[in-house]
Amino acid sequence: LADRMRPRRLEDVVGQEHLTAPDRMLGRLARSGAFPSLIFWGPPGSGKTTLARILAAGAGARFVGISAVSAGVKEVREAVRSAQTARRTGKRTILFLDEIHRFNKAQQDALLPHVESGLLTLFGATTENPSFEVNSALLSRCRVLVLKPLGKEALSRLLRRAVEDPRHGLGTMRLEFEEGTEEFLVERADGDARRLLTSLEIAVELAGAKTEAASPVRITRDHAREALQAASLRYDRAGEEHYNLISALHKSVRASDPQGATYWVERMLVAGEDPLYVARRLVRMAVEDVGLADPGALPQAMAAQQAVHFLGMPEGGAALVQAAVYLALAPKSNRVYEAEKKAKHVIEETGSLPVPLSFRNAPTGLMKQLGYGRDYRYDHDAPDAVSGQEGLPDSLAGTRFYEPTDRGFEKELAKRLERLERIRRSRKPGK
Repeated sequence: LADRMRPRRLEDVVGQEHLTAPDRMLGRLARSGAFPSLIFWGPPGSGKTTLARILAAGAGARFVGISAVSAGVKEVREAVRSAQTARRTGKRTILFLDEIHRFNKAQQDALLPHVESGLLTLFGATTENPSFEVNSALLSRCRVLVLKPLGKEALSRLLRRAVEDPRHGLGTMRLEFEEGTEEFLVERADGDARRLLTSLEIAVELAGAKTEAASPVRITRDHAREALQAASLRYDRAGEEHYNLISALHKSVRASDPQGATYWVERMLVAGEDPLYVARRLVRMAVEDVGLADPGALPQAMAAQQAVHFLGMPEGGAALVQAAVYLALAPKSNRVYEAEKKAKHVIEETGSLPVPLSFRNAPTGLMKQLGYGRDYRYDHDAPDAVSGQEGLPDSLAGTRFYEPTDRGFEKELAKRLERLERIRRSRKPGK
């Protein structure tokens, strides 16, 4: 429904009159047919793609649309080749790049010479601030158009248009709405036309409405509520769902479930999460839930972060999935994490305990006279390079922070620790 009801003319676009009115920028550009490269910046469902398509159609230009979520430099090169062919026939090409902020610097740089030469007119769409997400060189060659979330009046007009339009909308159905249901749909759409129309369509399906129905079908508030829940994969990068999804990923890794780990990584990426945020959380999981049970976990997670930085998206997504699968299948230990917490707690309780004199740095004669570095034994001179000295403050001598498990590589580390402690006891200064 949202696609069928997409406006075909600039005057049919609602809620963006500050851009589309005859005396405003897009109104003037539409009359002239000459467009610079443009960046459409606005929230989801505000009309970015619609405006781009209307302007391209009005200019008689080829419209090539790609999404930065699933495309890369390969698709850009294909668009360039087709634009070169079209130019020989006198046809202009407008490249519409949806979610342009998902392209990394190298991918955006690949566009720059073709935008500069005029081969491509770039129409970029983004929900993120282009000042931060679009390369300055590319941004300087574009005009930025700021779209607003659609107000309730604009959304109500869109809903009525969809309900009454017999050709593209639901006008052939006999629909009735329980009191307050239309207002409920508009309110919960949160300024997003696509969400509104998708919710309306699902609500109509839930109510069992048929084309050219013999009797009216009543759409209730319950239909609307259920439809809104199913309308889209809601994802707020700073809200509850953000934390729900990252929690699900973390707990899938901890539960050694590679299927769940794969699903939640991809779910976040598809929903628009910053891939470097996912990478940072995987690094944290490598330390917190795997630790030294598998020393390869942290390098895997860091390699995924570097792959995302180097490759960009979508190619870098596979590296994140690889790291998540590796962490899920790795033996688990939280002992490094627990050691960190225990050490922090002890420090908070005991304050700044003095460094043992033998372990202090003694660069001056006065420090040596005060006993700094006295009786220090160079471990490499001792058998097995173990002198028996202890590095903790005197009042914490014997405290254990790190206790390895018997899982994975920590099983070997437990043996090493037991052996080192046995040697340390036998060679403790004074014995």
